[in-house]
Amino acid sequence: MCGIFGISGHEEAARLAYFGLYALQHRGQESAGIATWADGKIHSHVGMGLVPDVFTEEALAHLPGDVSVGHVRYSTTGKPEPRNAQPLTVRMRGGMQLSLAHNGNLTNAAELRAELEDAGAIFQTTSDSEIFLHLISHCLKDMSLEEAILSACDRVEGAYCLMIQSGGKLIAVRDPHGFHPLVMGRLGDAWVFASESCAFDLLEAERLRGVRPGEMVVIEHGALEYKSFALRKSAPVRQCIFELVYFARPDSVVEGT
Repeated sequence: MCGIFGISGHEEAARLAYFGLYALQHRGQESAGIATWADGKIHSHVGMGLVPDVFTEEALAHLPGDVSVGHVRYSTTGKPEPRNAQPLTVRMRGGMQLSLAHNGNLTNAAELRAELEDAGAIFQTTSDSEIFLHLISHCLKDMSLEEAILSACDRVEGAYCLMIQSGGKLIAVRDPHGFHPLVMGRLGDAWVFASESCAFDLLEAERLRGVRPGEMVVIEHGALEYKSFALRKSAPVRQCIFELVYFARPDSVVEGT
């Protein structure tokens, strides 16, 4: 149970991410973070506590750019401590910078972590979310970023909704089972994504549709259209009933209801 948010194509991306996370605060009160893209690099601010406590006006002023991802955390795998706060931001092969926000829980995390550590990977957190970063990095030598993400999703099992940004791209991914919701909308010319539609209501954004189970949506920097890819691993849809009775706000539209 975490909340993720993403926006591409708005000059105040960080501030809108702040409001989006504020609307998603019920999904996690342990930590909050926002990462933006501007001037050829990622700018990030994360911290422990509630959204209004982590983000001051000064902090938001140091998050320029028109692309951002945000996260509020309720820990499942990994203790509630600063090193596990998201989005996780790293520099990968060839100097590529990437920020990742994850909602969900991987059931084969221990197995994959042991395999990666045996191969020489050095983990900086105790969260299962970092596994995605190592799997993606391993594939970047021979693949594009989108192909590397698809390959990483082939390896993991369990629940995951991802918001990833790199080089001005914004990428949303939902696991093949569709355990947790992820919705897509528009705010003027900007694209927005959130764990729940209540974030769109606060921003007065238009809700378009849910990201489909097993779908990856890619927004190129400044593009008016999105690209959709199907994850290579298929699975029967198994939506989490706790979204309807515990996680989601009653004013959110979850799977059309």
